[in-house]
Amino acid sequence: MTADLLFAGLGLAILLLAGDSLVRGAVNVSLRLGVPALIVSLTIVAFGTSAPELIISIGAVLEGAPGLALGNVVGSNTANILMVLGIPALMTGMHTRATETRKDYALMMAATAFFILLAFRGKFDWIAGLALLAALAVILGKQAMSALAHRADAAAAAAANDHEEVEAADPNMPWWRILLFLGLGLVGLPLGADLLVDSAVSIAQQIGVSETVIGLTLVAIGTSLPELATTVMAAIRRHAEVALGNVIGSNMFNLLAIIGAASLFGTIPVDPTFLRFDLWVMAGASLMLAPFVFKLADITRAWGAVLTALYVGYVWMILV
Repeated sequence: MTADLLFAGLGLAILLLAGDSLVRGAVNVSLRLGVPALIVSLTIVAFGTSAPELIISIGAVLEGAPGLALGNVVGSNTANILMVLGIPALMTGMHTRATETRKDYALMMAATAFFILLAFRGKFDWIAGLALLAALAVILGKQAMSALAHRADAAAAAAANDHEEVEAADPNMPWWRILLFLGLGLVGLPLGADLLVDSAVSIAQQIGVSETVIGLTLVAIGTSLPELATTVMAAIRRHAEVALGNVIGSNMFNLLAIIGAASLFGTIPVDPTFLRFDLWVMAGASLMLAPFVFKLADITRAWGAVLTALYVGYVWMILV
């Protein structure tokens, strides 16, 4: 138990350092390429911080525990919104009215609806997996077109100049250092998550916790820690677009890529409990982003407290 606690602490430290590194690298990539930080956060940051879910979900299917894979994704998406946005907002608040995420949010909600629709088939098999991956390819194609259009636009230079005044954005940073920051973040996040999750699962098994509870709580929280680490650092550095874009991008990637890929390695049955409760909690949490995405409100400390409290209540309902 002592060794597990030590490894959990080490994993958390690695996550925090890697989150800072990834934010620095992503912001400077957007600056150098003339691409908005939002688009970078929806691709590089989102993929990097979702790597633990991908690794764990495929491993769970291969090891004959497919329920853990589904619980990991559904639980992580709920945690991404309520915990990952709630805790940083509780710390500093986030000025989300200045961000432009409406199109990406619409895509996330469409991915959520598509995922729930497929779940009512009772299983995620190779057919559902290919359908989810095809939807991901369409979304990535749209993001690539947006990035190319922005780069070709003459106004991109002015947008890049705006980033020069943002903390952690250095227009003179050499490419090798930018790539080093990105590399350290992309490698450190899954490494730290693996250490933390493995230790947490070991502790949970020692005290007797079911596989379903592990997937929806400990594993989901553990694999959401990369998003939390990245979002905390983005909120501290006043990069609300990175924080919100990271959550939206990660949730889309979780639903479409992770379950899509994992389904190709084996069939993932859908427990009736997910259809009755957990999927709708995930959808409800996603809908709660609407006021912030449509610039009706900032994610203030008060909202951070509400989101965090809702997540604590959700976990409490699962545990009891």
